[in-house]
Amino acid sequence: MNRFRLPVLLLAIWLMKPCTSHAQELNARVTVVANKIRGVDPSVFQALQKAIQDFLNNRQWSDANYAPDERIDCNFLFDLQSQISQNTYSAILTVQSTRPVYNSSYITNMFNFKDKDVAFKYDPFQPLIFNENNISGDDPMSSNLTAILAYYAYIIIGLDRDSFSPNGGNASFKNAQDIVSGSPANSRNITGWKAYEGTQNRYWLAENLLNTRYKDFHKVLYDYHRLGLDRMYDHLAEGRDVIINCLNLLNAINADNPNTVILPMFFDAKWSELAGVFSAAPPQQQVAALNLLQKLDPGHGTQYREALR
Repeated sequence: MNRFRLPVLLLAIWLMKPCTSHAQELNARVTVVANKIRGVDPSVFQALQKAIQDFLNNRQWSDANYAPDERIDCNFLFDLQSQISQNTYSAILTVQSTRPVYNSSYITNMFNFKDKDVAFKYDPFQPLIFNENNISGDDPMSSNLTAILAYYAYIIIGLDRDSFSPNGGNASFKNAQDIVSGSPANSRNITGWKAYEGTQNRYWLAENLLNTRYKDFHKVLYDYHRLGLDRMYDHLAEGRDVIINCLNLLNAINADNPNTVILPMFFDAKWSELAGVFSAAPPQQQVAALNLLQKLDPGHGTQYREALR
């Protein structure tokens, strides 16, 4: 049963019901780049890459039942920056996920997030262990890796569920926030979990996704995908109308709260798609879309102007 072909009501019921059989939710591809690290056997990083991939793909992250072809495609790129101490590294982590679009071969980006606050200890060839009841563990630097992985697993699943069912991702976002609350913190190299450590970090991403001030963002995730993209094969104009209404909702959020994490997160994933969606729109709609996109996502203003002029 393919998750993106289910009617909305049936899907919502399916997402919430308890299941007696389970299948993992993620189809994660992991890459560890270690060309900045010297004096460490490359087999250590190969083992790390496999350990992370197994951890993400072999763990059950919810009570929902996913068929193999329904698993969420995602990418985790660890770009190791330095060796802090023996077996301990700092990294930049880029996390991406995608979602299929109904009745087409098109794949839409759901999440594209760069996390520069990643530091962890990896004991070569040891399994990665995550305990929901003791997230910080006995060794905070070792536990930080699994806490970060679990956190992003829940974010990915929550965003995916939001796109199929109104507010369908709330439980997963709450799981992510629980990790923030119990995160490892008693090490000077561990950052990204606290409000005061930045404005675009893991703390604020989970906070934004659960803050009722931004409830319309979840409406955008559902409307954009289920009522917009999923209907564009048969109803192109109507789908574009839905998407421009989503931009208006995002504009209202931005007017009241100009420094959220969720808006740049959305546009980092969607800017190229949005340029394509409106590139063949009627002139008046192109102008309206361009004005909104340049205001909401100025970093990609040049690309929008080139596509929609």
